[in-house]
Amino acid sequence: MRFISGGRLHALFEFGDLQVVCLRDGYLDVPPTQLLDESGSPLDPLPDTVPLAAGNLRLSVNAFYITDGIQSVLVDTGASNALDPTMGSLYDALTEAGIERDDIIDVAITHRHGDHVHGLITPDGSEAFPRLERVWIGAGDTAVFAGRLEPIRNRVVPIDAEIPITSWLTAVPTAGHTPGHTVYDVESSTGHLLVWGDTVHVPSLQFEQPHVTWEFDGDRTQAREARTTLLEQLVKPGYFVAGAHLDSPGVARVTRAGDSYALTYLAPSIS
Repeated sequence: MRFISGGRLHALFEFGDLQVVCLRDGYLDVPPTQLLDESGSPLDPLPDTVPLAAGNLRLSVNAFYITDGIQSVLVDTGASNALDPTMGSLYDALTEAGIERDDIIDVAITHRHGDHVHGLITPDGSEAFPRLERVWIGAGDTAVFAGRLEPIRNRVVPIDAEIPITSWLTAVPTAGHTPGHTVYDVESSTGHLLVWGDTVHVPSLQFEQPHVTWEFDGDRTQAREARTTLLEQLVKPGYFVAGAHLDSPGVARVTRAGDSYALTYLAPSIS
């Protein structure tokens, strides 16, 4: 996988016969008490290696557009105006990358939380992707399509088993963070890219200490097991990861580091 170019809000990668565009929606500042140890208590002490911004954890929020030049899929949509004002840059990121919203037919959602799904609706209440035909999401998370997201409900495709979305993208259920949490396995002519949502929230910590969980993991044991399974897959040759909360632009390689794991980013950071 090779970094080609980037801007303030996007980065372009060549991945064999595919292109992957990383899109920055913004960031969230959250209290470090959301990191939990194996007993379910806030992690204490917090390692010095974990950076803080005014005492908070700063989580990048990324989405990913994958295309073979004919067919494309957008994975996650950011928050639009549903969360903090530091969010909602996805539409500008698409424009910067030269991607027309009218060309987006398939959207794949990693899970139901607002920073991943609410970008389907713009701040003025209109649909962000006028020609949208399908929204793929784990069957356990489809209830989110109510209220603000009700206009999209008739295009929701529930995922209840491993299923191909295109010839090169497969949905893989990874319940734990939410009942419908889903990872998307992108297979190119040169390898695999696992696109995940909330498998890892704090990359400076959870690769070295993958047992650390998150306050909003619905089933912490299941979330921890899913993370370990995915990390073991990622250390195989030819595997890469694209993470919603990895430091933007969020594409990296994972290697084994003793009993833990290490992360190496493939492009300069976007801050």
